Amino acid sequence: QVQLVESGGDSVQPEGSLTLSCTASGDAISAYCMGWFRQAPGKEREGVAAMSTGGARENYADSVKGRFTISRDNYKNILYLQMASLKPEDSAVYYCAAALWNSPACSPGSPSVALSALAGTNYWGQGTQVTVSS
Repeated sequence: QVQLVESGGDSVQPEGSLTLSCTASGDAISAYCMGWFRQAPGKEREGVAAMSTGGARENYADSVKGRFTISRDNYKNILYLQMASLKPEDSAVYYCAAALWNSPACSPGSPSVALSALAGTNYWGQGTQVTVSS
């Protein structure tokens, strides 16, 4: 089973940038589709971005399109989330998620990995806090 550990969370000013990392162990992430989710206080967890096993398919929440970029390095076993033009409403705990390539959570046969599907996976990290404030 894969274990996931997020890092890179920090406090930044609005319009700032930050890159989160999700380091995997226990298995090769090349067999997993992966994604990022976030949860702000008092709100439900929401999907941010997802990526297929090889990186060819990306999917973003409308709220982050054009500002966030998901990427992966299957050799280093790391998933990244580059965040730019950060807004106070981006403040949340950010979680990394993974699902085996052939599981329904990876939306096999679909043009993209559905965030709603990936949310059903059992593989999650512990989260890293991102705070955007002046």
